[in-house]
Amino acid sequence: MRERSSLVDDTEDALRAWLATGARRLGDRLPPELELAAMLGVSRGTLRTALDRLEDSGEITRRQGSGTYVGRPVRPTAFHEGLEVLRPYSALAERRGVALGVRDLEIAEHRLGAETAAVFELDADATALTVTRTILADGEPVAVMRDVVRPDLTLPPRDELARAMEAGAMVLDVLIGHGVPVAFAVTRVRPRMISGRERLGRALGVTGGTAVLELDEVMHLASGAAVQHSTDVFAPDGIDLQVRRDLEVALPAPLVRTASR
Repeated sequence: MRERSSLVDDTEDALRAWLATGARRLGDRLPPELELAAMLGVSRGTLRTALDRLEDSGEITRRQGSGTYVGRPVRPTAFHEGLEVLRPYSALAERRGVALGVRDLEIAEHRLGAETAAVFELDADATALTVTRTILADGEPVAVMRDVVRPDLTLPPRDELARAMEAGAMVLDVLIGHGVPVAFAVTRVRPRMISGRERLGRALGVTGGTAVLELDEVMHLASGAAVQHSTDVFAPDGIDLQVRRDLEVALPAPLVRTASR
């Protein structure tokens, strides 16, 4: 006769199976303990014992005063993103418990140039508001971002825009907050080599020849009109891209225990 598992064993197995589906990715914050216990239909004490085991095996990590997270990376990636849903990087950082900041912020009118002008279907000599800055995650540089906003869009005053950027907001956050109905984005991901001698390398704190990822992204209205052109260069470990095929993620199901025979 097979020995019947304990409720803690079943809770541990249910959590491990849930994590294995990719419902939560490396470094993501888990729901609060009370919520998880209710999902599984177990007591908080049972849940905590199961979580203790997962922490011992490195499958989760706990940060005092912050919460419980998936995995235990040495240096959590600031942005771990699936490309199937458009989310501002600020929302991704919040989900991971990462504090965003900026340095070298510049907000100015610049000539579009041929590439961005083609995106907006405007003349290359037209000017548009351009926001450039180095993004910091928990004080470490993770990306250099350059955002060009379509010239005919109304945006907040520059001092207000600067405050939003310094608080960790993205230009997409500002557009959405200002009522611009952004519907989708088209993103091209390209590898790029940089060196510590160039401005970009110095901003990201790299030394020698270093491979980075460049995301060229255009935000569109539902009509297809382009409203924002972004060029974001991420430091090594600054972003972890993942493409998933399922768009709906199930919550952990309540435990169903059968009577022993």
